[in-house]
Amino acid sequence: MSPLYAEVLAFCRAQLARQSARPLVIGIQGPQGAGKSTLTRALLNALPEHGLTGTTVSVDDFYMTRAGQLEVAAAHPGNPYLEHRGYPGTHDVALGEATLETLKAGVGNVIVPVYDKSAHVGRGDRAPVEQWRHVSMPINIVFVEGWMFGFTPVSESSLADPFLIEPNRALAEYDRWYHHIDAWIVLRALDPNYVLTWRVEAEERMKASGKPGLSRADIEDYIRRFIPAYQTWGGAPATVPPDRQMEIMVTLGREMA
Repeated sequence: MSPLYAEVLAFCRAQLARQSARPLVIGIQGPQGAGKSTLTRALLNALPEHGLTGTTVSVDDFYMTRAGQLEVAAAHPGNPYLEHRGYPGTHDVALGEATLETLKAGVGNVIVPVYDKSAHVGRGDRAPVEQWRHVSMPINIVFVEGWMFGFTPVSESSLADPFLIEPNRALAEYDRWYHHIDAWIVLRALDPNYVLTWRVEAEERMKASGKPGLSRADIEDYIRRFIPAYQTWGGAPATVPPDRQMEIMVTLGREMA
């Protein structure tokens, strides 16, 4: 494990030492392709060495069904941020809330939804229930990761693009998720434009594995719609104490410091 990952693990263990009998829930926020999943895998692999167990949940699995996303797009014609999945307002907040509540309770067998990003030629859809993931409790740590996980509304007067108003308003509902989180790890790209390179690489890897995906032109168009989000929102919720959060800067080569 790298020195930085070891530092993150030490942060997680320190948070766990402050925790009660239920699982510790840690939110991981970071741009698409920045290395959230890689970091989480490294942490999960290291936990058993310390007599601990854990699991991870992606908020991508809380996206609305394809039908629900199409309804959102139809209700906001011309809004490029709500045309496809991704932005605040395209998640099933109630589904995410129920899942986090059950995980946090720490008992029984928790069924976690799964989202299939390859469905509908890369536009995605929620997988059938029989394909959802089962997490057996008890465990010590639950990592919840997502590109916009932790974003909170800003003043509407500060929004340069009027199409951002609806996603900004939608963010108020996501507090139903955030109050379940005990601590936060935030990955910040030194330049928001790095996201385009990272996401194109990820899409190409998915297609190389044999799964359907978007064309390079479509994925570049899709990701460019997220740059304004990173320029507008970011960081752990303002109510989180400094000793409950850790921030890491990420370079284009995904080096963290």
